[in-house]
Amino acid sequence: MAKVYEFLAEGFEDVEALGVVDVLRRGGVDIKTVSMTESKSVTSAHGIKVEADLMFADCDFDSADMLLLPGGMPGSTNLRDHQGLGKLLLSHYEKGKRLGAICAAPMVFGQLGILKGRKATCYPGFEKFLDGAEYTAALVQEDGNIITGKGPAATFEYAATILAYYRGEQAAKDILKGMMFS
Repeated sequence: MAKVYEFLAEGFEDVEALGVVDVLRRGGVDIKTVSMTESKSVTSAHGIKVEADLMFADCDFDSADMLLLPGGMPGSTNLRDHQGLGKLLLSHYEKGKRLGAICAAPMVFGQLGILKGRKATCYPGFEKFLDGAEYTAALVQEDGNIITGKGPAATFEYAATILAYYRGEQAAKDILKGMMFS
């Protein structure tokens, strides 16, 4: 079973973080949320407190198949400023493993140099941080082992793209159909 981790920093975008977790768990993907704070409790951009599954400092990510970054502000800048996460993302990328980011969070990949020569999307206005990428403005953009999403409205399509990689196109369609997403 695929092992996926999603990183929650103070100020993460609620829908992008929890919607993706919901779709992947419904689809049978082992996804864990990881707190980037000093406790498991992380507050979203809209003031909702969420208890993460794990603490960043306590995790060994060697067996991770994919690492995900939800957007939101200041969540995305908090992710960008976390040195341990930056090192982890670069290591994961250098091993050819999968990465995903949505909304403002693709800027983290851009500023790490991960998007050079690749197509990517993000929330409008953040494309200036996608260093070396071809900004497509697509709702969801997949380029090799990297998936990016444009913003909150992209959440279900972004999650389905990730799910399809691990469980197949039909499984992703079935999950979305069951959620009444057409």
